[in-house]
Amino acid sequence: MRYNINHLLAGQDGYDITLKMVDPITGVSTNKNLSAMNYYAYRMMIRTHEENVILKCRRLFQQFAVDMYVKVETERLAFIRFNQAKLRSEDYIHLRDAIHSDGDVQNIGRLTILPSTYIGSPRHMHEYAQDAMTYVRNYGTPDLFITVTCNPKWTEIERELEPGQNRKIAMT
Repeated sequence: MRYNINHLLAGQDGYDITLKMVDPITGVSTNKNLSAMNYYAYRMMIRTHEENVILKCRRLFQQFAVDMYVKVETERLAFIRFNQAKLRSEDYIHLRDAIHSDGDVQNIGRLTILPSTYIGSPRHMHEYAQDAMTYVRNYGTPDLFITVTCNPKWTEIERELEPGQNRKIAMT
């Protein structure tokens, strides 16, 4: 999808994989490519002296955020897929053993190993479970169940709203 409203103020075409990072001190482009995550984090930033139109578009902004999240995740998965050698995926002995013991290698699709930093991957879930077990071993089993409530009439919430924004808009 294309969201021209996001680029009205800046007059830019939007994110492109060939965009280069700019040194904030010198203002000169570097040789490093700009990631989609960094680009959209910058575009969605709330700044006190700049107006960001997309942040005021409510449902359009929500759809924009979801679509850009998908773009960021797609870029991450593409990096993982095309950099398996750099990620040392050939060193995973158990996976190689599973491939050899499963019989017909022709029936197997392309093997891509997701790192533990990829949220939701089996390695991430295993690492997460190991961390939880470490906490239990060190601190004991949890004995508190904490819930958080948000009252839109609280002064702390009203104080953070932008001028012209009301609680009803903030909660949608």
